[in-house]
Amino acid sequence: MVHVIRLWSNIFLLKCFRESFAALQWKDCAMKTSVMDLKVEPMDIDYDQPPPIQVFAHTSTLHGISHIFSYEKITAKCCLWVVFFLSSLTFLMYVCVDRIQFYLEYPHVTKLDEITTPIMIFPAVTICNLNSIRFSRITRNDLYHAGELLALLNSRHEIRDAHLVEESVMEVLKSKADFRSFKPRPFNMWEFYNRTGHDIKDMLLSCQFRGAPCQPEDFSVVFTRYGKCYSFNSGNTGAPLVSVKGGMGNGLEIMLDIQQDEYLPVWGESDDSSFEAGIKVQIHSQDEPPFIDQLGFGVAPGFQTFVSCQEQRLVYLPAPWGSCKSTPPSSDYFNAYSISACRTDCETRYLVENCNCRMVHMPGDAQYCTPVLYKECAHPALDFLVERDSDYCSCETPCNITRYSKELSFVKIPSKASVKYLAKKYSKSEKYITENVLVLDVFFEALNYETIEQRKAYEVAGLLGDIGGQMGLFIGASVLTILELFDYLYEVMKYRLCRCSDKKHHNNNNTDHGTVLGLDDVKCHVSKFH
Repeated sequence: MVHVIRLWSNIFLLKCFRESFAALQWKDCAMKTSVMDLKVEPMDIDYDQPPPIQVFAHTSTLHGISHIFSYEKITAKCCLWVVFFLSSLTFLMYVCVDRIQFYLEYPHVTKLDEITTPIMIFPAVTICNLNSIRFSRITRNDLYHAGELLALLNSRHEIRDAHLVEESVMEVLKSKADFRSFKPRPFNMWEFYNRTGHDIKDMLLSCQFRGAPCQPEDFSVVFTRYGKCYSFNSGNTGAPLVSVKGGMGNGLEIMLDIQQDEYLPVWGESDDSSFEAGIKVQIHSQDEPPFIDQLGFGVAPGFQTFVSCQEQRLVYLPAPWGSCKSTPPSSDYFNAYSISACRTDCETRYLVENCNCRMVHMPGDAQYCTPVLYKECAHPALDFLVERDSDYCSCETPCNITRYSKELSFVKIPSKASVKYLAKKYSKSEKYITENVLVLDVFFEALNYETIEQRKAYEVAGLLGDIGGQMGLFIGASVLTILELFDYLYEVMKYRLCRCSDKKHHNNNNTDHGTVLGLDDVKCHVSKFH
């Protein structure tokens, strides 16, 4: 037994020695060939060949492929693993496509929050008398140029519907409408509205802000479709006023006389005639121009109106998650973009294009429309634009909006107990006080504001996280696993491309030149096959 073991040991050692000796001989031959500068082609040099697919499969972090690519013959187990792997890969692709489609929908969510603050900027409060023109301020020249626009005269400069006119009004109209030997003077619509509009000094009976008195000088003039209006805390003359407390008595409280005795007599319909009595009010931020004819609310005489406000700050997303306008305004008239500014700018362009003039409340340097153009072009064009042609003035929502939600409540004023006192205080009759006096109280409900913010519901990080999680679940892969696959494919492609290039080069050299070997080289090659 011992002899048998020794015999096998000697045979194994002899075999190893012969292989080592042959390798040394081949190495020596290669060295001689190199030294003698023989024409040995690059294909004879040993490139770093990538490992077989079986080796890569067993070392890769990709789950399942080690059972598919093995050294064993194809078995039922191998086929089963192929089915499992392809099924997992199919589910992975389905989930990835679903996540990508969801991401490309650019969904968003809306977050609501309420934030308390110790101080808040008080909003601008714009008020307009529903009557644009004071009857007593109309001159003969005004009546000559604008009498038809105001529905007081017909096209022949005669009093229309005289049977509807009160006797006192008829006397005034007769004296002003006597155009015999009258020489008309130049007429300007802005000057007309500015002169004949209601004066805040006459309308304002009392004013308080946070318990301190305020004056007519605290109101700035602004022109709207209602003519001459007034804004409190517009921010044009200084820093906006602030509130440090909520509730009544900590905001603006004004008592107004709407002066119904100055209202234009109505015996016809026109854009400057008013069937209502009272004021129009809009509460807005200082950056937003008033758009009171469409966004204001009415306050009637004979009532005290309480307006409880809460500031709302809205943040919208631009495309593709939303539809807000994030670019700076293209207007020449407004510094900040808002829907009101956009509408005013658009209406101005529309009238200038169609009527070659602008209305008194519109910005710009175009000439003001004449009374004839007001009646025949400006008012019809603007009404058409507002009511029907919504495509021309398509104003996008700004990405940041400050607005004020309002809760209104009312009480009767004056009471029977106070009407005599108010009549005596303001030197008016009790009937006049009842028909003309109103009180407006604007205040913050509390010192907090509500934020309504759109946020991206699904971003790139979420998409990558979902895809990475599904890759780990179905095939046990990660980003590094993908890099492993690409690295192996790169090595295989590089090796094959180099081999193809070397074979082509070798064939070309064999065609052009013969290879000359010496005796020692021949021995080396012969010994290689032993």
